[in-house]
Amino acid sequence: MIVALAFNACTSAPWNGPIKAGPTETGAGSVAAGRKYLEGRWKLLSYDVFFPGEPAITLRGDGLLTYDEYGNLTTEIRVDEPTARILEKGGIRTTNGAYLTNGRAVVDMQSRTLTYVLEGEPALGMPSGPLALNRPRHWEVEGNVLTLTTKGEDGQPLSVGRWQKAE
Repeated sequence: MIVALAFNACTSAPWNGPIKAGPTETGAGSVAAGRKYLEGRWKLLSYDVFFPGEPAITLRGDGLLTYDEYGNLTTEIRVDEPTARILEKGGIRTTNGAYLTNGRAVVDMQSRTLTYVLEGEPALGMPSGPLALNRPRHWEVEGNVLTLTTKGEDGQPLSVGRWQKAE
């Protein structure tokens, strides 16, 4: 009987729901709203890459960007062989004409950036090339078109991708 009383005295209170940790912003301009806007599939409209001292290269090919409700971001850009050779010279590796990324994206509403976090890769480090995944993507939205721009240390664009929300 003493054991039963001691056991009952040590039980915790019943679990009645989630622990309150403070308000979560969900309105316009919040991270939740930004993530919700990004959710879905985006078709590549155009992609320009800027190498120092060279004219802009417009990628010829197709692409799809997919962002899910958990912040997972997959990018697939397929280019023709001449474009792949030009990109390789600039340090951008493709595999059979495909540039693929898969990871998570951190949305920063204040600086209007997306930053990739790839599994098994450090989030920070020395950027290497215009499409380096550790460079933040500055974003702008016009209607159903998302523009992602990577910038160099001088603030000049290194790449500009325009994506349209797929139906």
